Amino acid sequence: MASLLWLCVLAAVIHPSSTAKQTYIVQMKHHQKPTSYLTHSDWYSHHLQTLTSATHDALLYTYTTAYHGFAASLDPQQAQALRESDSVLGVYEDTVYQLHTTRTPEFLGIENELGFLTGQTPQQFSVASNDVIIGVLDTGVWPESKSFDDSGMPAVPTRWRGECEEYEDFKATLCNKKLVGARKYYYGFRKAAEVEIMKEKPTPRDLNGHGTHTSSTAAGSQVGNATLFGYATGTARGMAVHARVASYKVCWTLGCFSSDILAAMDQAISDGVNVLSMSLGAGSMPYYQDPIAVGAFKAMEMGVFVSCSGGNSGPTKSSIANVAPWIMTVGAGTLDRDFPAYAVLGNGKRVTGVSLYSGKGMGDKPVELVYNNGKQKNSSSKLCLPGSLDSDLVRGKVVFCDRGLNARAEKGMVVKDAGGVGMILANTAANGEELVADSHLLPAVAVGRKVGNEIRKYLKTEAKPTAVLSFSGTVLGVKPSPVVAAFSSRGPNKITPEILKPDVIGPGVNILAGWSGASGPTGISSDDRKIQYNIMSGTSMSCPHISGLAALLKAAHPKWSTSAIKSALMTTAYTVDNTKSPLRDAAGGEASTPWAHGAGHVDPHKAISPGLVYDISTKEYIAFLCSLGYTMKQVEAVVNRPNVTCSRRFRDPGQLNYPSFSIVFGESRVVRYTRRLTNVGPVGDVSYEVEVEAPEGVEVMVKPERVVFKEVGERVRYTVTFVSKKKKKGRDGGHGFGSITWKNGENRVRSPVAFSWV
Repeated sequence: MASLLWLCVLAAVIHPSSTAKQTYIVQMKHHQKPTSYLTHSDWYSHHLQTLTSATHDALLYTYTTAYHGFAASLDPQQAQALRESDSVLGVYEDTVYQLHTTRTPEFLGIENELGFLTGQTPQQFSVASNDVIIGVLDTGVWPESKSFDDSGMPAVPTRWRGECEEYEDFKATLCNKKLVGARKYYYGFRKAAEVEIMKEKPTPRDLNGHGTHTSSTAAGSQVGNATLFGYATGTARGMAVHARVASYKVCWTLGCFSSDILAAMDQAISDGVNVLSMSLGAGSMPYYQDPIAVGAFKAMEMGVFVSCSGGNSGPTKSSIANVAPWIMTVGAGTLDRDFPAYAVLGNGKRVTGVSLYSGKGMGDKPVELVYNNGKQKNSSSKLCLPGSLDSDLVRGKVVFCDRGLNARAEKGMVVKDAGGVGMILANTAANGEELVADSHLLPAVAVGRKVGNEIRKYLKTEAKPTAVLSFSGTVLGVKPSPVVAAFSSRGPNKITPEILKPDVIGPGVNILAGWSGASGPTGISSDDRKIQYNIMSGTSMSCPHISGLAALLKAAHPKWSTSAIKSALMTTAYTVDNTKSPLRDAAGGEASTPWAHGAGHVDPHKAISPGLVYDISTKEYIAFLCSLGYTMKQVEAVVNRPNVTCSRRFRDPGQLNYPSFSIVFGESRVVRYTRRLTNVGPVGDVSYEVEVEAPEGVEVMVKPERVVFKEVGERVRYTVTFVSKKKKKGRDGGHGFGSITWKNGENRVRSPVAFSWV
């Protein structure tokens, strides 16, 4: 009954009636404010009440920095009245975004950060890092976590304008020199969830765990002997251990509402953050309708680096989210750390999987293994969905469950509630060989698709199948690694096919980081285990890794633009694993492609000194927008300021000076782009020669083939012509991949190239 009520509530939120009020975001032509109004907020409020007869409390937010306009609770007729106003750029329904839900510093090679690579002493680099502030938009923060200890940190930079918002469970004194701000934004959520069971405290405190995990991953303090029930024991620390963190709570039980996200972005930019980290997203939409894309454009213009997770909808093609070219779009890969667990079958075969189970083991006695033993013989019992298992058939047995539909840890809870004593959780084709460990509440082992199929065959052919489960702790040096996670969302980019996404991948599987004291490790309501650190997977986890690395580059190169930092991370990324083989894709076990890993896996050591960068100005981004076929009103909606013109526009969007290439062959078999390289390397004559890799059937010509720089900051252009020798179709689906690399004895500046035939 409770589940049915929740479904009814969600349906009401997602599909409101035609006359019901809901939250709309209204973008205004702010420059048209009459002088009779003291503030834009006064004008917005009066405009709203005059045109719609809305009451004053209908106004939820006014936006002044990342966006110009307001959010209000309106019925469809009131929204339409605003759309017809000459002072309004656009009116959009509130969108629900979802979260994209240690060993990492050692794996990335930044145990001592990167100052020595810039010629700075560790002390100098530490001071520079102390000045960088990362704003994290998520589920809030657990301020008591040791990851936010500020011992030894200097005073907060005087430029910082953020604050700690108080609530009954959150005092301002909980913030310190590490955690410099904590705010909450919930008006959009509150309007959508005005049902009693949906009410939750409007506190900056993290009651979920996700926000504390991402914040501590980005810039957590160093904490010794961090562990989850003995797994992954070691020193936990964020990527930018000397940087500061500011938390902006925008995600609640129903998700993260765009009106709240936009308000947080607006405030974070005004507060003075240097990096915005957002491990959340929604479906693809035009940039002018996407609040994150619009807010990120203003952030970019003001020198704030924006890093977003690409989503967990892989390996589905074109599932990548947050694809605006001024956003760093991050996919997920594995670490070289694993948590092996084993199942010994009755036929003597021992299969390997992973687990974070920490309770009492099963012993050595074989236990009957069952599959599809539900109240009805159907897929729901195979998937171990809630209420699907028959207790009389599974009590005292190990249950084999297919992965999919419901949460992995929930499947274990379903088995336990039905009386089962253990679980083998097997991947299907959708997840391939990707192994994600969970802190199950009963003995459980997760196995890949191939092993899962072996066990399924055993279950069909053996009259009395049995299994014994065992667990082996933590193993380091796993090969191959990294591997692209099967869940990591994929390209090509549906919104702008000429821009390759994701940009890079970072560690996002089985990541240990700080956690909330209000949530158990599985997130299941009945899981009352208390932990300080948790192991999680998702592009939610890879995003703050890149946010932290961007903070390090910002500290090392304070004059670099956000696009220069992005370029450095992309062009120095690597595409081979620790076996010297091409990166693999967990979804199928084959070689990965730039649609899965972008430019590759980040390499901070090389990114700190990339040699050359592809820089992009605001004017160039506007020319890019003008090439998309948008109206001037739509272009102005993204750029967020008046008097924007399309006096300069690109022939096609791929002309943007992006660090990667996505070549779309249509009616024309020839595509030609000019790119501009900026020297950020050493003073004095330095030259680079080009190296081209192209698939069969494509000719790539670069002119000139050698570029020379005499000064730091000098810019040199090159033109690359891509020629398709034939209309390419077949098993590869009409696509191929290559690269363009500028190299010398010190640097390799590599740009991936994706080819599509349409």
